[in-house]
Amino acid sequence: MARYVRDIELNKPDDFVTFIVNDYLQKNQFAMSDWKGEPAYRAGDGMVEGFKYLKWSYSGGVLHLEAWLKGTAGGEWDLDGAVGALMKKPYKKSLEQLFEVLQQEIPAQSTAGGNTAASQGAYGQANPQPIPVRTTDNTGAATAALVLGILSIVMGVLVALVGVILGIIGLSQARMGSGSSKAGMAKTGKILSIIGICISAAVWFLNIVFTVALF
Repeated sequence: MARYVRDIELNKPDDFVTFIVNDYLQKNQFAMSDWKGEPAYRAGDGMVEGFKYLKWSYSGGVLHLEAWLKGTAGGEWDLDGAVGALMKKPYKKSLEQLFEVLQQEIPAQSTAGGNTAASQGAYGQANPQPIPVRTTDNTGAATAALVLGILSIVMGVLVALVGVILGIIGLSQARMGSGSSKAGMAKTGKILSIIGICISAAVWFLNIVFTVALF
């Protein structure tokens, strides 16, 4: 089993941790699935980005998280190493952001407004009130998706392989940014990245055809 495994001592209320993790899963479009008979959250696709998997539990103030990618031949890839780095790096970066948000200090006083976590009460208070807390923010990913989508089209005409790489990264960033306040930008970036990949593939194919024809 090759997985990225983290155990982090948080000592935070259960409902706070559940809210933050579920918010992350929703924003990154994870859905409950199955990995070889083992329940796990899954995001991504089997064609371009690859499938991302995640399991988590929280007990005794300690968060246990396992993350991996579906590798070639149906195996598991952890989130380190050069193989599959284009998929591993953004996934690992998003998890590091999740860990940072989970370790934030919970405000002592409850106030209305902001990003609130009101599910199951206000983290153990006698009179449940919404408490503003930081959640994972993927607006940067949405912006990156748009930029990468544009670059993938440009580079697809000039250097097909680079265009494909940029398009794949753009799709990954678009998925991460789709749950942010810049969801429209993420969607545009996704469309442009797909166009960039198609153009790159077409240019690549034409180059092969012309090369064969010349010889």
